[in-house]
Amino acid sequence: MSPEHGHPSFLPGPPVDRTTWEGWQRWCQTREDFVPAPVLTAEEFALKTRRQRRLYNLYRIATHSSLPIEATPMSESVAHAVRARVEEGAYSHKAGTRGGIMVNGDGAQGKTETVCEAMALFMEEWLNLHNYMNPDAMPGTRDLVAPVAYVRCPVKATPISTCQRILDFYGEDYKGMRLEDLIRTVKTAIIEHATKALVIDDITRLKLHREADQDVLDLIREMMSMPVTLVLVGVGIPTSGLLREGSRDQKSGEWVYPPVKDRGRSPNDHAASQHERRFQVVDLDPFRYGTAKEMRAWVTHLRRVEGHMRLLTATKGMLTCGDMPEYLFRRTGGVVGVLEKLIQRGLRLAIEDGSERLTKDLLNQFTVTPGDMPDLDAASGEQPNIPPHEPTSNKKARGRNTVFDDDGPEAAGSAG
Repeated sequence: MSPEHGHPSFLPGPPVDRTTWEGWQRWCQTREDFVPAPVLTAEEFALKTRRQRRLYNLYRIATHSSLPIEATPMSESVAHAVRARVEEGAYSHKAGTRGGIMVNGDGAQGKTETVCEAMALFMEEWLNLHNYMNPDAMPGTRDLVAPVAYVRCPVKATPISTCQRILDFYGEDYKGMRLEDLIRTVKTAIIEHATKALVIDDITRLKLHREADQDVLDLIREMMSMPVTLVLVGVGIPTSGLLREGSRDQKSGEWVYPPVKDRGRSPNDHAASQHERRFQVVDLDPFRYGTAKEMRAWVTHLRRVEGHMRLLTATKGMLTCGDMPEYLFRRTGGVVGVLEKLIQRGLRLAIEDGSERLTKDLLNQFTVTPGDMPDLDAASGEQPNIPPHEPTSNKKARGRNTVFDDDGPEAAGSAG
């Protein structure tokens, strides 16, 4: 635990902005540095001083607020597809267009974190293979090596603002540049910084009813002629207009698109048909609960979450025994982001009311809403599929707030 003097070890440092090279690099280097609170029993907790108990409870809050993103069978499949596509482009000796990949999924599915983790692992391997240097660098050129660039699509995107976002990642100066200069500078930056993967998040901010959005789509197609693999992340990509209106094949599970009948109706039809040939589309789906295999995968995920919970009672089986797995699936629809928020709220309440245990009665006291997940991007259409919930009890917990109010070891010893 943290020392009695100085800053507690669980306090967060400066916020990380992954849309700059410095921020992306710092996130890659520190993403696994957080050390969760130690596991204590109620008896061990009761022996601590008032200040130590308060610090430990705050440490637990930090631990539960920083639950790691657990890999799921679905996210592992997506991560593998992304890594494969990027590696195919990065290790290719051909001068032609690199195929891109689009990661599609509903809100709170963990698309961004899955892609960022896959790209962080790729970058670490790539840098290690080249001794952290640019193998193609020439004397007098930049020595900043950025194998991965991560940007977010502007809310009201234009080719100019999109180029500026990319140049902001590298810290490039673009003051007074025209579009032609910006595009040329983007190409130069990607080549001279040895960027092999360009991630554009929230791509479905492009609505394509605006001419500027269609121009951005043309810009993205232009970028595919550069020696870089594009990784686009968004919600509802197959039906967004980025590709032609698509439907999923029931046998293969892949998205298929009807032939273009009349390219003259829309200035974007031809571009869309080119995009569908150049991009692979993969879906990050929620958990299912229909077969024995799907149920086992859900329970395995819940068991991993149990291992990160810090309550004064044993947490093994708290989420996986009895009908708790079915209840949690019913409450969350198998969406990992909704599950995380439900568990986080329940853990805080279990600490505050002194019960130190997650139960259905406790979880029934509140409902998770989209407002509980501020990280979702409404402009790109992220809306988590949260099943409706009718609480079985309106009775509110009225126990002590053990996070901030502590009356002494005797009261703490009764927790659990």
